[in-house]
Amino acid sequence: MQREVQEKSRFAVVAAVQLPSVSDVEFEASLTELRELAKTLGFEVVHKFMQKRSGFDKTAYLGVGKREEIRCFVNNEPEFAELNETRQSAADPCSGEIDVIFVDHEISPSQARNLEKEVGCQVMDRTMVILEIFHRNARSRAARAQVEIARLGYMAPRLREAAKLAGPQGRQRSGLGGRGAGESHTEMDRRKIRDRIAELQLEITAMDVERKTQRARRQERQGLAGVALVGYTNAGKSTLMRALTGSEVLVANKLFATLDTTVRALHPESVPRILVSDTVGFIKNLPHGLVASFKSTLEEALDASLLLHIIDASDPGFERQLEVTDDVLDEIGAKAVPLIRIFNKIDHVGDAAAQSECAAALRAQYPDCIVMSARRPDDVAKLRERIVGFFQGNLVEDEIFLPWSAQQLRGAIYASCEVLAERADGEGAFFRVRGESDAVKGLREQFSRA
Repeated sequence: MQREVQEKSRFAVVAAVQLPSVSDVEFEASLTELRELAKTLGFEVVHKFMQKRSGFDKTAYLGVGKREEIRCFVNNEPEFAELNETRQSAADPCSGEIDVIFVDHEISPSQARNLEKEVGCQVMDRTMVILEIFHRNARSRAARAQVEIARLGYMAPRLREAAKLAGPQGRQRSGLGGRGAGESHTEMDRRKIRDRIAELQLEITAMDVERKTQRARRQERQGLAGVALVGYTNAGKSTLMRALTGSEVLVANKLFATLDTTVRALHPESVPRILVSDTVGFIKNLPHGLVASFKSTLEEALDASLLLHIIDASDPGFERQLEVTDDVLDEIGAKAVPLIRIFNKIDHVGDAAAQSECAAALRAQYPDCIVMSARRPDDVAKLRERIVGFFQGNLVEDEIFLPWSAQQLRGAIYASCEVLAERADGEGAFFRVRGESDAVKGLREQFSRA
């Protein structure tokens, strides 16, 4: 009989500096997002510490007074006794201590080390949090390799900081069995990191070649009708993917539930057959190393003929999220791909009157957008019509003749075209079809040789 083990609750606080150039709304939205990132890692955020400054403290990110305030809270000193009691009442008192401080910016290794020393608690900056989430959620070989490259790149400068702490003891003896004259442990570690990154990049290059070959074969078989779902993390892309394709893709109410690109056919199938791909979500201040590492994953967006930009209509900060996605699309060179803005989760916006008012405002601001809920079948059906209509706009109608001696090829007609009518005479069958120009031309050439 299996014994159930209750997982220990883990508590955290968030800390952030608000610079003069950042509005209160944007600052609050960023902090809320950091709390959600912490939740994805399994932490309960029990308090937040905010400070307005003209710049970050070069020594430890926050000012001296704020660092002292955090230290008192972390160590359960009298000033915060009442709040700490409330925190501990939610779980066993022994597990009520603060495990980590999440910082809402990327900070230098020395800033993180000094802050940890002063407050007596582990510090994780925004970049480290995102990397950890990606590390936990990566499933495919390509995604794991890409995440490892980003993590190693993040670790390299932190090894130099660790070497400063080690001092002269970090220097290794040269001589027999050594790694070189006077080479330090840190230098060896950095060299190992460089070698590992080079090895991973070779693996990714090989996987990219394989993926491009698979895409080319798929496009030869099915044409170029590809749709990519893009947007901010947790905007509802995977839910919409499931609704459009009838597939059992992962749907979870947390940030970065999807890291690997999933490709499925639009259901019910149409002519031309349309492939839908779900891509990794974007986020504000996504570490540059991750954007670079995930370019191969995001290339599904470049290969698509149509992008569906999914936006959470119920999020007050959706305009900032919309801007982030546009910036990333621009960075990967996908701005030229036709795009439809989909404002999803409208069913989360208050009552029916509030939803109607919100939808009207969105359509006025973004005239060609679609406002919907991925959980409403009627809304999904309308979106499907819009997608199919986009690809059928360039279809041609023509008549194809298939001699009786080649009737085994009838399946090829139905697989790549919509058959509008069929008639026959003594020589063979005539098919009135609608399909992509290249597909119809290819069938005609194939049958002429039959």
